[in-house]
Amino acid sequence: MVVRRAMKRVATAAGALTIAAALALGTTPAAAQAETAGQSGTIPATKPTAKPPAAPKAQPNGIHITGQGVPEEGIKVLQGEDPKLFRMLITEVGWLATAQPQASPPGKSAKLGPKYLVQVLIGEKAAQEYELYPLATGGPRAHRPATQPAAGKRQTDGWFYGRQSMSESLRLSGVPLKAKPDVVNGGIGGGVGETLDQSELDPVGGAGQLFGQMRQLLLLNGAVLLVILTGLAGMAFLIRRRV
Repeated sequence: MVVRRAMKRVATAAGALTIAAALALGTTPAAAQAETAGQSGTIPATKPTAKPPAAPKAQPNGIHITGQGVPEEGIKVLQGEDPKLFRMLITEVGWLATAQPQASPPGKSAKLGPKYLVQVLIGEKAAQEYELYPLATGGPRAHRPATQPAAGKRQTDGWFYGRQSMSESLRLSGVPLKAKPDVVNGGIGGGVGETLDQSELDPVGGAGQLFGQMRQLLLLNGAVLLVILTGLAGMAFLIRRRV
């Protein structure tokens, strides 16, 4: 028993020495390499640092308008001077940059009315350019030329139905157009507003006209029903006579 215990202790001690030696041999080369690098003055490689975030894209800050009745130097509306008017004008043309053409090119006989060239400015340079026809027959129209003022930028040439508020937005910016106070802001593809006659807003007259139309409809339905019943009676009489 004593001999077995002694042998177990010896085996355990030998195993411990073997593990310690293996660990020492495994760490010694790495330590030596680190020490050599320190002596030679080399710096260990580090992970590349993240790139700084890109600068924000410049946004439009002005509108320039030229066309019929406008001074030769044009009309310039800056966001810093009149933010409300600038928002109105940018709403008229801002959506044209990415929209798909929704109208066919007008023919030679189309009555488009006066044309106004609207440029969207970034700083002092024009970035976008559109042709607006606020008084076109059938409603305002807008044209996006294929060649844009931004360097190297081209778009698909396209025609669009303009917003109903186009005429009023241009007028408020200084374009000599007639006021359209009844125009509803927003919407695409409408027409310009029209002055309504007071008689068209009379609720009593409108109700009388509605009842008159309903009476005509009932009389028409009664006449149709009478014709159908007469036909059925005639068919029944002929069948009974044959029987």
